[in-house]
Amino acid sequence: MLSVPRYMPFFLGFSMAAAACSPAAAAVIATRSYSYFAIKGKTADQLDQQLSTNGPTASGSSARHPGATKIRFGGDATYVQTGGRCRVASAKVTVHTQIILPRWIDRRGASKQLSMIWDALSSDIKRHEERHAEIARNQARVMERQILALPPQRNCERMQELVTDISIRGIEAHDRLQARFDRIEAVNFQKRMIKLLDIRMKTSGGAG
Repeated sequence: MLSVPRYMPFFLGFSMAAAACSPAAAAVIATRSYSYFAIKGKTADQLDQQLSTNGPTASGSSARHPGATKIRFGGDATYVQTGGRCRVASAKVTVHTQIILPRWIDRRGASKQLSMIWDALSSDIKRHEERHAEIARNQARVMERQILALPPQRNCERMQELVTDISIRGIEAHDRLQARFDRIEAVNFQKRMIKLLDIRMKTSGGAG
């Protein structure tokens, strides 16, 4: 049985800069890229073995997976000091996701049944990894809102501490959400694949 893909998070750090007095502004900048690793095979067992051998590793593990998502958070905030208090003038949270997917390079000549199985599997891997990227983007928006909601502080050093605390707790919450998603996906993997194959069989009129 194929293992469920894992995400790979990176740490978020906020820099500090002074700003002129202006309304608080926010921006989440999300980018996404794709990369691929090659697999070969003419049977389901061969493809499974190739995924287990050539697939990416997750952070902190040597295990190979059929797909993965590298997630890198970053950001900066600017502060303004007025009336003896420091407030957030702007906050920018960035999140870059690199989705790593398998590419079957010798599909030509494979059976229609194996091609159908692969299409179902590869589409599910892609959906899974893109959901990891979506979770990261959503969490970046949550952190942005939390930073902008911070009340004025006695000085900007204290405000920086609070922003850093939000970033750390935000990453911890992000990791829990990603782990929960993986657990749910692992439980539902077999049912999901059966459903996908059934849909593709009906669409193609049956495997030849």
